[in-house]
Amino acid sequence: MALPRESKGSRKIAVPAPVEQRSQRTRNSTRPPPAPKNGRKFDAQVFLDTIGEGRKALLFPRKQTIFAQGDPADAVFYLQTGKVRLTVVSKNGKEATIGILGDGSFFGEGSLAGQLLRMGSATAMTDCAVLRIEKKAMVEALHREHTLSDLFVAFLLTRNIRYEEDLVDQLFNSSEKRLARILLMLAHFGKEGIPESVIPKLSQETLAEMVGTTRSRVSFFMNRFRKLGFINYAGGPEGGLQVHSSLLNVVLHD
Repeated sequence: MALPRESKGSRKIAVPAPVEQRSQRTRNSTRPPPAPKNGRKFDAQVFLDTIGEGRKALLFPRKQTIFAQGDPADAVFYLQTGKVRLTVVSKNGKEATIGILGDGSFFGEGSLAGQLLRMGSATAMTDCAVLRIEKKAMVEALHREHTLSDLFVAFLLTRNIRYEEDLVDQLFNSSEKRLARILLMLAHFGKEGIPESVIPKLSQETLAEMVGTTRSRVSFFMNRFRKLGFINYAGGPEGGLQVHSSLLNVVLHD
């Protein structure tokens, strides 16, 4: 009689194997997909699930502050959809725009490098869907998930190259070329994918801050671009700006 019971026990011992296989598939399914090779973003929901605890999905309406200069730097943000404006205010109250971020951008990453307080502010230019990841959770995820780590490092390197290009642009190009380059970058010309037909409304003061010139010069160049058919105002409640690829002529012309 012992033999039948032992046989049943053997069948019970064999049961955990397929359970472990399902567990392995589950773990694999929560890892971020490989870094995009054709311009497609990784699945933000998969990314959110991978982090585990310490993450939250947030919605910010247009013009709402995501974090302010001087706030505790205790989290990293991932912009799922929308556009975010990064600004810095000097001690004498002068504000400067240091960047405009689009879909698939990380920001607030200074917290990972020991930054205790925010060095600048982040404001939603459009309605934004944002993932907030606490510093500890982000650090653990970067150590655990190599694909995520590679993606994050690639993003930081790309941003560093962008800052270098901005510096060269500021040093050697005219204010007209700098303005044209900024408008083209906001519309994503020169990047993979379909360029945006309309970019969010930006005041001429903001554009002047980004270009490093006066509002009157920006106004002059914007009117010139419009008359030449390089740009046109979309109108409507959002008041966006449409940028045409022909604006590249300004940047490429010596």
